[in-house]
Amino acid sequence: MAKADAIRVAILGASGYTGAELLRVLLRHPRVRIVALTADRKAGEGIEAVFPQFIGLGLPKLVTIKEVDWSGVDAVFCALPHGTTQEVIAGLPEHLKIVDLSADFRLRDTAEYAKWYGHEHRAPKLQEEAVYGLTEVYRSAVAKARLVANPGCYPTSAQLPLIPLLAADQIDPDDIVIDAKSGVSGAGRALKEGSLYCEVAEGIHAYGVASHRHGPEIEQILSEAVGRQIAISFTPHLMPMNRGMLSSIYVRMRPGVSADDLRASLVERYKDEPFVQIVPQGVSPQTRHVRGTNSCHIGVFADRVKGRAMLFSVIDNLMKGASGQAIQNFNVMFGLPETTGLDQIALFP
Repeated sequence: MAKADAIRVAILGASGYTGAELLRVLLRHPRVRIVALTADRKAGEGIEAVFPQFIGLGLPKLVTIKEVDWSGVDAVFCALPHGTTQEVIAGLPEHLKIVDLSADFRLRDTAEYAKWYGHEHRAPKLQEEAVYGLTEVYRSAVAKARLVANPGCYPTSAQLPLIPLLAADQIDPDDIVIDAKSGVSGAGRALKEGSLYCEVAEGIHAYGVASHRHGPEIEQILSEAVGRQIAISFTPHLMPMNRGMLSSIYVRMRPGVSADDLRASLVERYKDEPFVQIVPQGVSPQTRHVRGTNSCHIGVFADRVKGRAMLFSVIDNLMKGASGQAIQNFNVMFGLPETTGLDQIALFP
């Protein structure tokens, strides 16, 4: 049955993990009607052939992007691979509101993009209008945007605890270490040797050491919070789990600042935010407690080393780290209550 006052939505790249997660959540969104699903290699198939959990829901068949009738679409979620999205979005009609889940519009400096992604930016004019979609920080800009660059999963988990503390000058911006761990779904659904079961199960390893593309994205936003360019130490690790992300962040506090002060600042900053919770003192947040939700849980501990503190941030990499945050931004763009369709409780156990 058609929903009253429905916003007509297309999902580009519906055959990937983030595309499927968008579909799972949007199917229960009271203001959304799914009118188009694209997946070039699977075009002509039903989405239930790719993801059997969607059987019997009467969803549109998968089509190529060229086959979409844009006159019947109001908003687009673009869940295409990095490097392919700029030209696709540049070719879309201007009446569409777009949330892009790739990295193609996250870095504001196109020269910096070329350095990290190995090719020139293919839509520099669009980059000028793209708004970085860390909703809790850029909400007012997101509300007025036509194109939102949804943040990466690692940047989301690191920026949410760090931005308030940097803005309050409670920690040294030149002494930040981020040790982050992600579930395998963060690597996407494409066949890769490093994502095979035998390569991932029963082990953990660092990857993208000193070269991960989320590093400059993290630095871009943290530098804005400080008011000058800073550099951070960031290393991602792959964990043998499907979804979830934990960022362990090590900071040096300013003289006279305690871990209790850091915690108080985070509690005050996020007291009215529905998706960011500061866990009770002495509690270490766990990925299992945010699985399937758009929540970020943050814990604060004093280090045994005087003057240092540890921040722990957990998210579901497919939700707050991708599709959930994209829908949060969509809600803001269309003037809807921010929690619409996103009030899930964590799947536990």
